[in-house]
Amino acid sequence: MKKHIPNIITLLNLFCGCIAIVFAVNSNFTMAAIFVGLGIFFDFFDGLVARWLKVQSDLGIQLDSLADMVTSGIVPGIVMFKLLEIAVGAPDMNDTSDAWNTALNFQGFTSSLLPILGFAITLASGYRLAKFNIDEDQQTYFKGLPTPANTILILSLPLILEFQNSDLMNTTILNPLVLVAITLLSCFLLNAPVKLFALKFKPGGFKNNASRYIFIILCLVLLIVFHFAAIPLIIAIYIAMSVIEQLVVKSTP
Repeated sequence: MKKHIPNIITLLNLFCGCIAIVFAVNSNFTMAAIFVGLGIFFDFFDGLVARWLKVQSDLGIQLDSLADMVTSGIVPGIVMFKLLEIAVGAPDMNDTSDAWNTALNFQGFTSSLLPILGFAITLASGYRLAKFNIDEDQQTYFKGLPTPANTILILSLPLILEFQNSDLMNTTILNPLVLVAITLLSCFLLNAPVKLFALKFKPGGFKNNASRYIFIILCLVLLIVFHFAAIPLIIAIYIAMSVIEQLVVKSTP
């Protein structure tokens, strides 16, 4: 039974992703974010349990990526789809009226073309997860933005709209061009050939983990000051610090 415990935790991640999809489709972004957060917690916890019990397996690796594909692949695609729908003023996806010209109609299903671009995030996430499964180098670092981090970035957008209610932020986020730019940037970052540090602490104390400690402290300060609006900034800092760390490593003899 011991070897199945991590897989059960991974399946809880998958279950949370399924529930998050239901809420995201119904534009309940807060509940979607809560279940995605639970899913990401289980995603982090299953690996710890597998290492603790010494029951790592190829099945667990594959199952983990399949669960991530739902929680951190499909959900952010749906969220971006819904945000783009709001931004372009598209009618509900079940509305069959001819409210705009550029639309797809299939027997009771209607959707504007632009919001469908949001699912590019899902495609890019699937591609990244497939690459991750066959890449044996990504043990102490990530190559490209991890799908959970990307999902947190995408989900922060509706949370900023709902809880921070700033005219400037609302106008910026609901600008179709901004959302398209975020979508394309997200797809690029997921598969970018850039090494990003993992939050796994190395032996050697503060000296060998300085960037990780600094990053965690910055995250806490920014979240306290800017709340959900801090998340895009945190992702940008994470990428910038990772690039700087790699440059320092390369320049060190």
